[in-house]
Amino acid sequence: MLVEAHWEVVGGSLKVLMTGIYPSDQLWRAWFSVGTLCAMFGAGLGLSVRPGRAAVAAAASAAAVIAALISAVIDLTSGMLTAASTALGVAAWVGIHHSGLDQRVVLSGLLAGVLAIFVVLSPPGFEVWGGLLLSVVLTIAVSILTLPFGILLALGRQSRIASLRVISTAYIETMRSVPLILVVYWIWIIVPLLAPDTSVPSLLRGMAGYALFFAAYVAEYVRSGLQAVPKGQIEAARSLAMSTWTLNVDIVLPQALRVVVPPLVGQILDIFNGATLVFIIGLTDFLRAGQMILADPQNSGRTYEIYVFLFAVYLAIGGAITYASRRLEAHLARGTR
Repeated sequence: MLVEAHWEVVGGSLKVLMTGIYPSDQLWRAWFSVGTLCAMFGAGLGLSVRPGRAAVAAAASAAAVIAALISAVIDLTSGMLTAASTALGVAAWVGIHHSGLDQRVVLSGLLAGVLAIFVVLSPPGFEVWGGLLLSVVLTIAVSILTLPFGILLALGRQSRIASLRVISTAYIETMRSVPLILVVYWIWIIVPLLAPDTSVPSLLRGMAGYALFFAAYVAEYVRSGLQAVPKGQIEAARSLAMSTWTLNVDIVLPQALRVVVPPLVGQILDIFNGATLVFIIGLTDFLRAGQMILADPQNSGRTYEIYVFLFAVYLAIGGAITYASRRLEAHLARGTR
């Protein structure tokens, strides 16, 4: 592996692996997105650990490794490398020293970061998004979209209104009974039929399919958390004439979501691994980018190198998500959230 393998094929193809067919003259947009993702990851890391210089140093080191890899991909200046490293390190430092931030502030920052990424990356067109960047952005966007939809489905399934309960149950069971690839492909086909005069990019249709599918699983996770909330608290709140909205928002959901954090974070990993299915609607995800490289006759004999690299990246990201899940679970167990 270290001596006989020809790893130069990976170094020479990193631009395709990381950004797909994104225009080379617009790669500063990808770098902005990388910096934003580093800042979001660093802030999350900082919020999940106790204050300490070691954590900041570890975050900065991780940023340097990530940025160095991407810097080799697109052959940009060391200034961009430093900027990405600094973004993660500073965000981690801020998160560590402001671990008492309100959850709404943290969520608002996350949404603002994702929105900024979409605004900056979109001018060249959604159809040129690709590589690892597409897989990561798709995962984050779908994870955010599925949470509120899943919560509404879970509440609908336990609603006292019979029609709402039947509709929510039917939707959840239907989505859980069909494969993801069928839902994504169906949404991709049906949207142009419903709106023939409107051109909806394949990426947005794919995100809609993923969100509709995984929202059903989020609903079941949240429903299990709702059942864990003591009924005495609910009855006490109703005896005080508390409205259904206030009861759910202030009492039930905070406790329910705390219980289901591990499966919710685990589903992020499922979404990331399932992002490979976007190839059926013409998008170039990380795995498809590797297959495109191997389709070149010059690289046809480099199957080992490409797939080992893909495996290593998937393993690293999956391990990071798993670690974040454990840290968040431990953080919530201390009662700081």
